Amino acid sequence: MNTIFSALAEPHRLHIVELLRDGPLTVGEIVERLGLSQPQVSKHLRVLSEAGLVDVQPIANRRVYKLRPQSLQAIDTWLGSFRRLWETRFDRLESYLEAIQAKENKPPDRS
Repeated sequence: MNTIFSALAEPHRLHIVELLRDGPLTVGEIVERLGLSQPQVSKHLRVLSEAGLVDVQPIANRRVYKLRPQSLQAIDTWLGSFRRLWETRFDRLESYLEAIQAKENKPPDRS
């Protein structure tokens, strides 16, 4: 997991992942969209590939890159534990706020 987060920590690599979210792209298409040089993009793609975030498919003299869903599912699973923690805390906060509101809306006791 550290390798994945380390790869995504670099802004250009994160941007490449965002570009690939919409579908596979060639190195040339990524170069055009990012405005980086081809060697820079290739270096970033190599890091993403080594982290297991992208797959490459050579087609003739081009390389087409696409996201690897398995690595993104691993991130989602990891984040899921935090999601459950926050949902539990928000549920408790909601219950607490409802109890306060009910107490404030309760008519005064006239005994």
